[in-house]
Order: sequence, then C-alpha cells, then structure tokens
Amino acid sequence: MRSIIAALRGRHLLLVRNATISLTALVLLTGCMMFARPPQDLDYARTRASVAGLYRATVEPHGDSIPKGKLHRWNLHLETAAGAPVTGAAISIDGGMPQHGHGLPTKPQVTRELGSGDYLVEGMKFNMGGWWVVKFHVAAAAGRDSIAFNLKL
Repeated sequence: MRSIIAALRGRHLLLVRNATISLTALVLLTGCMMFARPPQDLDYARTRASVAGLYRATVEPHGDSIPKGKLHRWNLHLETAAGAPVTGAAISIDGGMPQHGHGLPTKPQVTRELGSGDYLVEGMKFNMGGWWVVKFHVAAAAGRDSIAFNLKL
C-alpha cells in the first residue's frame, strides 16, 4: 500500500512540475509578444505592391480616419503591375495584431465589385489601438498573390 501511495505522490509531483514549466513558458512567450515593439521601418502606405509583384492595391477607409471599436467599410482598388484595373477577382481578407498574437475581431469580406478595379470591403473593425496588419489574398487572371497593409491606430 505504501508503494502505491509513494507512486501516486511521485506522479502528482511530476504533473505539478510539468504544468508549472508549461505555464511559465506561456507567460514568458505571451509577455514577449505583448511588449515587443513593432519594427521601426514599418511602411504605413495605403498603396502597396503585392508580394510577387502581380498587383498593386490601394485601400481607402470610408470616412476621414479608421475608427476603433466600430464596424466600417473600405474601398479596395486593385490593378495589375502595368496599371490595368483588375476585375472579377476572388479576394479573401485576414490579419491581426502581430504584437498580441491575435487575428481580426471580425471576418471582413468583399461584398461587391464596384467596377474599374474597385471592390467594397465590409465588416472591418479594430477593437484597440496599436499596430495592425490587414492582408488581402487575390486570385485573378494574372495569378494568385497577396498584399499586406500595416496600420497604426
């Protein structure tokens, strides 16, 4: 009986030790993300070239600025590298806060093609200030590519 109790105590101590190590690692990693500074050379331009250079995109939030905590819309203008408007594109959107390790609080999407390379993006929302990244993944006649925009709110 004593050997069973000793074995159970040993397992219990091992579980407590492993849980403590895991929790400590999680706290340290989360702390690093929360307090890390964004890169000094971030480009906050509203017009950007895509990763592979197939497209050029411009984002224009509706209104004077990008609000915090409110749903809002953007216009996305998409053109080829040569400057021709991109029509009929399939576009998906994701992003988040790199420093905090979380994604966007909503699932924004292109709801309508407006013509001449313009697309209406609805469901944009940023719930706090800081560095955000919004990525557009484009599939159109020129190929598949993505464009990332840095935002500072």
